[in-house]
Amino acid sequence: MPDWEVYVIVSPDFSPLQTHYNNSSFLCGFDTGEESPAVPAGELPFPVRSIFNCKLPSRARRRLPFTQPILTSSSANVSYRNSPSPELLRWSFLVYDSLTTDDDVVLFVKGLNNHQGINREPTEFTCIFGDGVKTAVASSVQEVFRCTRPDFAVNKPIKVSIEIVGPTPIVVPTVAYYSPQRKLASPEKANLCFCTMVYNVAKFLREWVLYHSKIGVEKFILYDNGSDDDLATVVEELVEEGYNVQTYFWLWPKTQEAGFSHSAIFAKDSCSWIMYIDVDEFVYSPSWSNLTQPSKLLLPSILPSSEGISTVNNNNILSVIAQVGSRKSTMKNVAQISIPCYEFGPSKQKVHPAKGVVQGYNCRRKMENRHKSVVFLDAVDYSLLNVIHHFKLKPGYNVKKLNVLEMVVNHYKYQAWPEFKAKFRRRVSAYVVDWTKPLNLGSNDRAPGLGYSPVEPKGWQRKFCEVYDNGLKDLTWRWFALAKMNYSGN
Repeated sequence: MPDWEVYVIVSPDFSPLQTHYNNSSFLCGFDTGEESPAVPAGELPFPVRSIFNCKLPSRARRRLPFTQPILTSSSANVSYRNSPSPELLRWSFLVYDSLTTDDDVVLFVKGLNNHQGINREPTEFTCIFGDGVKTAVASSVQEVFRCTRPDFAVNKPIKVSIEIVGPTPIVVPTVAYYSPQRKLASPEKANLCFCTMVYNVAKFLREWVLYHSKIGVEKFILYDNGSDDDLATVVEELVEEGYNVQTYFWLWPKTQEAGFSHSAIFAKDSCSWIMYIDVDEFVYSPSWSNLTQPSKLLLPSILPSSEGISTVNNNNILSVIAQVGSRKSTMKNVAQISIPCYEFGPSKQKVHPAKGVVQGYNCRRKMENRHKSVVFLDAVDYSLLNVIHHFKLKPGYNVKKLNVLEMVVNHYKYQAWPEFKAKFRRRVSAYVVDWTKPLNLGSNDRAPGLGYSPVEPKGWQRKFCEVYDNGLKDLTWRWFALAKMNYSGN
């Protein structure tokens, strides 16, 4: 994997591994005689497989091909092998996950469609189940391949892969299994959900969930990209408090688009609409500025299917939602709503603000940058194509673009340096360049003028500050802080 990491995925026959070995400490042993600690990294689902992370030692990096380590609980076993070590699988050429639907099997594959916007024809591939059952590939887009389901029942874990057809067929190595159909568990279908891919966002998650739940988000779906902070604890606390937050373990780095394609199928029976948005982004409308309290109808009011606004008791809220509703005549067959973003800067902060992101950052760049979308899952194209949080839609469906006076996403992108620096280590997007390499320095995904060195630039605390914007800061203070003070009598 990137950064000389090695993932050791344990056979389903021995997972979860700790139940077999009483939570022993493990090592990765390499052919060079070197070893490195094997750190538990979670469990892959369907079937359950324990996964460990270890570093490829320095001498092992010099010898090609790289070979697989052994997982052992004792240094004495590091040099023992009863057969030659097989070649280590490479992340750049791998079938890494699969998902079975009512009609087909979706495979997620690295190394076949490597260039953005350039996809190989489905006829160049076949899918392989188990010992050689082959089916046709119906769609090939980005890292997503859709295969015809085989005509046998799944009664045990069966590996699934993809073959490049030709005079000398090549089978892509795989760690994926063909499993029964699976969906996100949900007692009832939510109208509006949020979906995001996260890595070490425990300190930010509560503020993000609490705010958006108050304006109408019913369910939060987190694709955990290998977090090693307190994310699980924070999620558990939120669930105990009544918030609908669900986590899906998605270990694979730089696979944001693939993860969102996965969610469009996995969550289809649990959510009607999903907004794809990051934990450092907050949805806000200037039309809410005079509201004395939030409403769970505020954000859903932009959706063509929103109903029930007559049940609102607060006249100000009713008026605001009615204004949005008056624009719905221009939203025929709309299945995706695009919301512009404002990018906020460090706002003189040196560390993470004690009062939270919204209260701590109030200075932004003047012009809007990019958009985030809310999409109707039934309208997502069969290919599952999405780029920068926008999906391709089935024919006959339209996209509605809102302006910054209607609704905006406050993107707290450039935070205090210790927080921003953490982004250097891991980017989840499939097509974003590695910030640590001197490539594509003009990309919009880079901080302007920052370059590729994770060293705090001079004057960072005042960068990207062109407009002071206290709209959401003042609104949330009135909704939550002042309301709490009035309630407590302080």
